[in-house]
Amino acid sequence: MPIESRRTALYEIQKAAGARFVDFGGWEMPVQFSSILDEHQTVRTACGVFDISHMGEVFVSGAGAPEWLQRILANDLEKCAVGGAQYTFLLNDKGGVIDDLIVYRLADDRFLLLVNAAKIAEDVAWLESHRTENVLVDDRSNKMSGLAVQGPVAPSVFTKVFGAAMPERNTFAVIRQGAHDIIAAGTGYTGEAGFEIFFPDEIAEHLWRKIIEAGAKPCGLGARDTLRLEMCYPLNGSDLSPERTPLEAGLGVFVALEKPAFAGRDALVAQKRDGLPARLAALKMTEKSPPPRSHYPVLIDGRQVGETTSGVLSPSLGQGIALAYLPPDAAKPGQAVQIDIRGRKFSAEVVKKPFYRP
Repeated sequence: MPIESRRTALYEIQKAAGARFVDFGGWEMPVQFSSILDEHQTVRTACGVFDISHMGEVFVSGAGAPEWLQRILANDLEKCAVGGAQYTFLLNDKGGVIDDLIVYRLADDRFLLLVNAAKIAEDVAWLESHRTENVLVDDRSNKMSGLAVQGPVAPSVFTKVFGAAMPERNTFAVIRQGAHDIIAAGTGYTGEAGFEIFFPDEIAEHLWRKIIEAGAKPCGLGARDTLRLEMCYPLNGSDLSPERTPLEAGLGVFVALEKPAFAGRDALVAQKRDGLPARLAALKMTEKSPPPRSHYPVLIDGRQVGETTSGVLSPSLGQGIALAYLPPDAAKPGQAVQIDIRGRKFSAEVVKKPFYRP
C-alpha cells in the first residue's frame, strides 16, 4: 500500500493557483506553477516565493546549549553572534554528512536549527541520543511553516510586507505580527538577494497572499533545483551523504578543524592529512546533449571515474551542468570528461565553481 505524502499548510492555496505537485522526501510539494524556465528567470530577474514548510525547525535551548552545539556541529558556533545565521553540518563519526543545516542564534543560549525535510526524524533522534542534561531539544516542525522569497526585487517585497528593511545576509530579525512571532532571515538557496521567514502554520496563507500581492511570483521545486545547482549549492541526499565528507564536497570552509573536538573531527583531520579520495567537481557539457541527471557515469579515456550526483539543463547558461565526485587529479578545471547519458557518451569538462554568479 503506498504511503500517503504529507501536505503543507499551503497545499490548498497552491493547488488553487495551478501548482503541479510531486512527492519530495515524503511531502506533496509544488514542482512548478507556470514552468521551471519561467520561474527560474523570475528569480534571476525579479522575485519568486517558494514554500519551504517541509523543512524542519528544531529549537535547542538551555544553559549548556552553546557548549553542547559547539561539540555537535562542525562549524565554529562561537563566530555566530546573537541575531546571526551560520551554515554548518551534523556529521557522523566517520566525518560523513548526516545533514547540512542553518543554525540561527536567537539568544546566548537559544538556537533554531533549520534542517532538511527528509532528515528531521534522523536529526532529532541523533541530537536526543547525544543530548546532555542541561539542554532541551524541541522539534516544532509539525507546527511551523516557511517561505523563501528570492530575487533582486525581494528587498522591496520585504519592505512592503513588513514595513522594514530586509535583514542583511546571514542575519535575522524577529517580527511581531498580531499574536505571532515571525523569524525573518537574510538567507537563501538561489544565490540571489532574498529572505526566508518561519512562522506558525496558522498564518501561512495570510503571509503567502501578502508576499504575492507585494510582487513575488509563486515558484516550485523545479526552479529551486536549477537555481541552486547553477550556484553549486549541494543537495543533501544527492551531493551530500553519510559516505562523503564536507572536505570531499569542497565545503571545508564551513568546518572548524581548529576546534578541539566535534563529531567526525578525527576522521576529517586524518582525511586532510592523508589526502582526499575524491572531490566534488563541477561539469559543464561542451556539446549539445540531453540534460544530465544524477547517477550518470563520468568517463575519462573510456574508463569510468565517477558518476554525477546532480544534473540539469542550466536555464541561465543554456547548457547541461552537473556535479560529480571524481578522483582529485581529475577534478581540476579544464579536465575533459565524457558523461554517459542513457547509453550515449557526450563531451563535458570540469569548470570552476559556481556555474553562474548573479
